[in-house]
Amino acid sequence: MTVVFDPSPFSSSIGLGAASRADWAIAGLLTVAFAVLAHRIRGVTTSGAIAGAISCFVLYQGGGLSAFVALITVFALAWLTTRLGYQRKQMLGTAERRDGRKGSQVLANLGVATACAAISLFGHSRPVFLLAMAAALSEAAADTTSSEVGQAFGKTARLVTTWSPVTPGTDGAVSLAGTIAGAIAAGLVTFVCILGGLLPRRWLPICVLSAILGMFLDSFLGAWLERRRLINNDLVNFLGTLMAALAAFWLASIA
Repeated sequence: MTVVFDPSPFSSSIGLGAASRADWAIAGLLTVAFAVLAHRIRGVTTSGAIAGAISCFVLYQGGGLSAFVALITVFALAWLTTRLGYQRKQMLGTAERRDGRKGSQVLANLGVATACAAISLFGHSRPVFLLAMAAALSEAAADTTSSEVGQAFGKTARLVTTWSPVTPGTDGAVSLAGTIAGAIAAGLVTFVCILGGLLPRRWLPICVLSAILGMFLDSFLGAWLERRRLINNDLVNFLGTLMAALAAFWLASIA
């Protein structure tokens, strides 16, 4: 399938060898600013800031300013929703550490999107990889938002594999409040990508649907494997974003 797409000025369309010094300087400055801010407001630990800086630099180089804004949106959603109902989450034993997410957690959520951005960069910004990158970022936002909102406000949580009632925050648990919030988060990140010219409008449903599929796979893996301690949460999150990226590839190919 041949995909024709003319990126806007907000989307990087140059190869690594053609990148100007100004592009590298801007990417570097934004990366440092993002990492320092994220660490200062306790969104990430030191290792998380380093991992986030690497992802930020590659995302900007591969997807331009629009990808950077999408990353900021993902981070803002995670930071805000993590703090919602924090006391309740402490009682449930599911609250995130106050010093923020560590490096492994950041890479678990951003690794797939970063890889797609790198491939897009070296492959002369192939649009389908930008779509996969956007889908992975949207899934990361959807998964975090659904989990945090569900724990904060979800009155009834059910295990996705058996639909039996469980305590909010249980691995593999889903709630109506969390699911709706996750879908909204996926739509918001996708809209940011479209508004900045990273994606054409016709790919909005593909990106959002792919993110939601990844979000539900995350819950399924949590209920099926994580509860049995066969895999950890970082791997679950990574596989969720990978599912979103692969789904975006497939849906774009048949659209």
